[in-house]
Amino acid sequence: MSLDIEQVEKIAWLARLQIEAEAKADYARNLSDILDFVEQLSRIDTTGVTPMAHPQDLPQRLRADEVTESDQRELFQQVAPAVENGLYLVPKVIE
Repeated sequence: MSLDIEQVEKIAWLARLQIEAEAKADYARNLSDILDFVEQLSRIDTTGVTPMAHPQDLPQRLRADEVTESDQRELFQQVAPAVENGLYLVPKVIE
């Protein structure tokens, strides 16, 4: 798929990106190359291929689930501007 400069300008506008005029042709070429590669990948027959969560199908090393810090809520809430019933009070942001 080949993108032209108008399409790059529209994509940039949608993404709220400002692209210099002299760079738009490079962006069009690079984005077209990416789309061509994705199209090439989509043509590959993946029938019978089991999806994997990671390219290296290895078990994940996990750390022990143990408490490493003590409960300091009251210490932290002493310096908070507003607290009620153990909860931090914040200003209303939605009207």
